[in-house]
This record gives sequence, structure tokens and C-alpha cells, in this order.
Amino acid sequence: MDITWLQDFLAVAETGNFTRAANDRNASQPAFSRRIQALEAWLGVALIDRSVFPTRLTIEGERFRDQAAQILRNLLDLRTELGAEPTLRRDQVRLALPHALATGRLPEWWVDWSEGRALSCQLVPGNVHDTVTSLVAGDVDMLVCFHHAQQPIHLDPDVYERVELGTEKLKPYAARHVAEKFSLPGDPSAPLPLLAYSSGTYLGRMVDLAIESSGQSFSATPIFKSDMADVLRELTLTGTGVAWLPDCTASRAEERLVALDDDKWSMTLSVVAYRDRNNGSRALNRLWSAISQ
Repeated sequence: MDITWLQDFLAVAETGNFTRAANDRNASQPAFSRRIQALEAWLGVALIDRSVFPTRLTIEGERFRDQAAQILRNLLDLRTELGAEPTLRRDQVRLALPHALATGRLPEWWVDWSEGRALSCQLVPGNVHDTVTSLVAGDVDMLVCFHHAQQPIHLDPDVYERVELGTEKLKPYAARHVAEKFSLPGDPSAPLPLLAYSSGTYLGRMVDLAIESSGQSFSATPIFKSDMADVLRELTLTGTGVAWLPDCTASRAEERLVALDDDKWSMTLSVVAYRDRNNGSRALNRLWSAISQ
């Protein structure tokens, strides 16, 4: 059996869609389907009910799902442990975070979380969708991400434990030296130059909600798009346009940025951590104890 088969199966179990799961795993759909079939042949049972849409697991598939995740975690943990130099071994935790939190919050968090606990960290940064997929597939031990009631992270609370770490305010900003040129909601005759998040990103959807919740007609022209808040911040600092930034990103240049609203155009996001309740990693248990204090 190939470890890739387990990762593929968990991706299908999470998405309920072969095409999307294959894309998440960077595989062609035919190759991806063959690997799922190989796993089923090795086990001697059908794991996927292909007679319905969206795709769902068979009874055997549901039973195998939790076991597959635990097997995968154990194998990855063992590989990490065996590969380390004996004198340098520390219990490793694999963390998945969106880029904004990874660059803006994690360094300070990690100093506090790891103090006196002999932990090492393998960081897996990415967008919210990819980091959630990493947790479900067993590729990481813990996920830290943004959360909002209108854009919830759909993880089964019976399977995944959750702790709230704090909040982040997502606000529109402009560079201080050009802030007087920009005001919300913008003018149809002279739309605001908008530095936007790429379509489908979590922060992009939150900006859309902020604009919708304002109750005003917003006039802007997107002139640049990126998945990464850090990129939008740097462009904002040049005076190029307006961008919505979370606190963790804006605070690193707060003396050169000006918020353009009085909270009417802002959104408050929770920052939450998730772990699989079935993950018995000693390192994860120590880390979870630290963040739960």
C-alpha cells in the first residue's frame, strides 16, 4: 500500500467530489481514480459509493476514514522521529496557517507556545481552503485560521476540537501620505483604485461581506489582485490604492497606514485553532495545552 492512497482517500472523503479532490492533490482525475481503486482493491472493499452525487463514502468507507487519518499521522510522525539526529530530536508539530497569520502572528505565538515544552514546528502556510484540506488529510496536526459566522469553516465538532485564540479586524487602509485622496464609498465618476484579494479567497469573501453590510453603493475599480495580504499591504504603502487588511498585516506598518472608516466598512474575524480529537500525538497534546490556557 502507498501512503499516497490514504491521502487521496481522505481528500475525497472531505470534498465529496473526485474532480475537486484530484485538483487539491495536484493529480489528473484518471490517475487519482486509479489510486482510489488500488486502495479499495488492497482492502477488498468499496470505500466510495459511486452511484450517488455528490460522492459519498460507503459504510466501510466511513469506518475506514478515522483509521486512515490516524494511520497517516502515525506514519508521518514516525518518519519525522526516525529522520532526526538523536541529539537534536524534539517533538515536532505540523501547523497549517493562512499566510497572513503565519507572517503576522505565528512568530510571537510560537515563542510563548513552545517555551519549556521541547517542541519543534513544521509550518505549512497556504490559503484557508488548502490549510483546512491539510488538516483533514492528516498532513498537519493543527490548523489555525480565520472564522466568521457568515463564512464558517465546516469541520465536524465531534471530530475536530476547537479553541478560539483571539480576533482580527479587517479594515480598509490607504497609505498615510495619500489618504486624503481616498474616501469611502468612492465616486462613480472617479472609482477608488482597489487592491483586492483573488476571487474565491477567504479574505476576499469577507471584504465582499463588509461592502455588502455597509448598506452603501461602493464604487471601485480593481487594479491588482493577490491571494496574500502582505503583498496588498506593500502595494498600499506605495500609495497605489486601497486595500482591506487584517490587523496582523496592517500592524507591521501602522505608522504609514491610515484606516479609512469608523468600522462601518470593517469585519471582525475570529482566529481559531482546530485539531483532530483522534490525534494522540504527544507533541500536539503539549501544544494544545499551551494554547488552551
